Amino acid sequence: MICRTSTVRAPCLALALAAACHPGAALAEPEKAAIFPVELFDPGVVGGRKARPDEARKLALVTEELRNALKDRGGLEPVDTAPQAREVDRQGPLYRCDGCAAPIAKALGADLAVTGYVEKGSGQIFNLNVIISEAGTGKVVRAGQVVIRADTDDTWAHAMRWIVKNRLLAEPLPGKS
Repeated sequence: MICRTSTVRAPCLALALAAACHPGAALAEPEKAAIFPVELFDPGVVGGRKARPDEARKLALVTEELRNALKDRGGLEPVDTAPQAREVDRQGPLYRCDGCAAPIAKALGADLAVTGYVEKGSGQIFNLNVIISEAGTGKVVRAGQVVIRADTDDTWAHAMRWIVKNRLLAEPLPGKS
């Protein structure tokens, strides 16, 4: 679970353990997160391009991996981003809009904005990037990047699971090292 005990979000294992030991202790409500679809960035194409059908399928796959992992292991409550789809289309791509995801997430009632993009390097090498920001301030609270060295569903999904485990929800926590 990610809690709101400070301006830096952190997994609340200690809080969960304290609640287990003291049944009367109440846990904080789960934070709401606007988890936006993972986007494609192809630096080899001026002005960008739409994802091919195979790429769109893999982007949907890693978006679902991210959403499920942050919900199941991070304790976040995902909010539906569809009501702001027109605004995302207008301001997007989100990886290039200089923090526009935070106010969009705030308009959705979320505490956090989660964005991600896959940067195409070559036919078999990609960079997967994920950023978690506070919806109210736009301050980045977690981020991670991993290189994908094969273009398969399994490698893309594995890369997203690795980022969540080793970067987004890993110790040491920001400001706690």
